[in-house]
Amino acid sequence: MKKTSCAIVHNGNLGSEKFLYQVRWLERSAGELGFDVRTIGNQELIPTIEGGIPVIKGCYAGYEPDFFFFWDKDVRLARHLERMGFKLYNNAASIEICDDKIRTYETLMGQGLRLPKTMVAPLIYETSEITDFSPYDTIIAELGFPMVVKEAFGSFGEQVYLVRSREELLRLVERIKHRPHLYQELVTSSIGRDIRINVVGQTAAAAMRRESEHDFRANVTAGGRMEAYTPTEREKEVAIACANRIGADFAGVDLLFGEDGEPYVCEVNSNAHFKNIFDCTGVDLAVRMLDYIRSERAGRYA
Repeated sequence: MKKTSCAIVHNGNLGSEKFLYQVRWLERSAGELGFDVRTIGNQELIPTIEGGIPVIKGCYAGYEPDFFFFWDKDVRLARHLERMGFKLYNNAASIEICDDKIRTYETLMGQGLRLPKTMVAPLIYETSEITDFSPYDTIIAELGFPMVVKEAFGSFGEQVYLVRSREELLRLVERIKHRPHLYQELVTSSIGRDIRINVVGQTAAAAMRRESEHDFRANVTAGGRMEAYTPTEREKEVAIACANRIGADFAGVDLLFGEDGEPYVCEVNSNAHFKNIFDCTGVDLAVRMLDYIRSERAGRYA
């Protein structure tokens, strides 16, 4: 019987051990689950429009796996592969939404989920300077201090700032004015602590609580501690609803603690790293994600 072929796509120019370790983990897990697996750098798949149709050039021209496990944020490549008829986990749209914090909140609003009060920065072209500061006074009046500022693109809690005064805010705005970003209320009941729930399919597969005594961000890479966590039914419901709304097969959903027990949605990660949560909980998310794909495809083609 022919094995199901799986191509794991990662960023071939991101050579740090932190990333490659997880790529090798995925490759090993896929092989142990019986997939015919290849690990491919995104630069080895060159999206090409030839004769008006999408094709791939490079060393994998003509390669047709049964599916792509897309462990990267190269959404242009992901969309191109989908237009060629390939199935991707996660799909291009969900990766693109999660990669942009503004798009994430736009997608989740109006769904009965609690989101921090959020205001989006006006577009300022790279050839322009700020001439009207009145929007920032409106933002200050609405959100007060301290407030959180987040660049739309960033990972591991980086490009997220806590601002305590108008002067500090304007200095930061001057620095990031040409990059998409947002302003957000500080959820004081969750300073320095949050929950990461990893959703696989319709299941909250693993969860951990993160806490920092020294930083308003709870990210482990920012110095936070982690411990296994049993989420409430509502927290699981919110995390699964976020993944469903975004259209992700699997996602790491970060929730903040609300004063009344109702969680706030902080962000959603389509390519959530899984080493920390394995160290914390013993749940192997690489296996869970690939096993989900195997089951999903068996149902699809049964």
